[in-house]
Amino acid sequence: MPQGVAIIGAGWAGLSAALTLSRHSIPVTLYEAGRQPGGRARSVNLPGFAGPLDNGQHILLGAYHQTLDLIRTVNPQPAWHRTRLQLNIAGGLSLSAPALPAPLHSLMALLNAKGLSWQERRQAIGFMWRWQRRGFAVPGNMTVDELLTSQSERLKRELWEPLCLATLNTPLTIASGQVFLNVLRDSLTRKQTDSDLIIPGCDLGALFPEPAVRYLVAQGHDIRLGTRVTHISRQDNGFLVNGCAHEHVICATAPWHAATFARQLSMPELANQLQTLGSQAIATVWLQYAAQVRLPHMMTGLTGTLSQWVFDRGQSHDQPGLVAVVISAAPAIDNSTLASRVSQELHQHLGLPAKPDHVRVICEQRATFSCTAALQRPDNITPVPGWYLAGDYTASPYPATLEAACQSGVQCAIHLLRQP
Repeated sequence: MPQGVAIIGAGWAGLSAALTLSRHSIPVTLYEAGRQPGGRARSVNLPGFAGPLDNGQHILLGAYHQTLDLIRTVNPQPAWHRTRLQLNIAGGLSLSAPALPAPLHSLMALLNAKGLSWQERRQAIGFMWRWQRRGFAVPGNMTVDELLTSQSERLKRELWEPLCLATLNTPLTIASGQVFLNVLRDSLTRKQTDSDLIIPGCDLGALFPEPAVRYLVAQGHDIRLGTRVTHISRQDNGFLVNGCAHEHVICATAPWHAATFARQLSMPELANQLQTLGSQAIATVWLQYAAQVRLPHMMTGLTGTLSQWVFDRGQSHDQPGLVAVVISAAPAIDNSTLASRVSQELHQHLGLPAKPDHVRVICEQRATFSCTAALQRPDNITPVPGWYLAGDYTASPYPATLEAACQSGVQCAIHLLRQP
């Protein structure tokens, strides 16, 4: 007899699907090729660094309702730092949202922003007001760059471009204007707390993936880490996954792996769509300095540099002297050159020592899909009944974020639960 639901992939999407099904007492078998859950948002251990790091430095927003709910389900007292919206660009823009209802809090943050002229503050407020009146809707083929034609070069450089790269991980010239407006709408105009910045205070594995696995095991589900799925086939009452029978399957892998399964299940159009999704890289540069090294803010932005966002892990994770630098839509530069340039930029712009004690680059070449204008993303429901697709790249109003991944996993579980 088939054994409940198979979920392929223990990233944030797969775990979200599993937790949702568990809430409805649906038995789950979770297959994960790696020996550690979390996918592209997991913990890593690197020589020369004290304690676990992350495969990539992440932040959350208060608007990540699905993600935060799932984290609290398995981790009732999560370690994180939650503050009202604030952005600090070294030597430039600085803004902080007051404790006012949305969207007044974000408009006041722009009105009182430092490092901008009065004319630029009016432009930024006018931009938000204009698109709110239009329901944050634009033609599907409009890019973020085209969206920002009314904004000064400094506003684009110090406010809109850092936000676009941090959320869409796609350059302004090709990034989807509609998806960018969706992010601004849901984080800045609905509830004051939606714009909160949430910086994890522990490694990503300890925040969600590892507690989620322990929770699922305690609920009696079958968790198979270190088990790569190599073959899928259909049978009369479900699917064979590595020779094991299951009634339904949620495929929560990267799109190129999902394309292989789609071909095995005779879905060539879906396979082609998955294979042609563009991708963007994210590089995280880890730099260990002496323990007394400390930055003015937990998170600082840089512009006109290769480095984009700089995180002081001494303040956030109690890892003194440890700094993480995130480069979204990272260019194709060898790791040695990238590490050298980042070290120089931190020395020049933030006054850090010229040479760190240790430095390591983690570059995910296909960290996210390329969130371009007019992109058609695959749906959670596929042409094969009982086979679902989960991941941050599936059809969604949001870019490739943890929230998009969690929403996708939950949505797949809901579709499955609605079946007879």
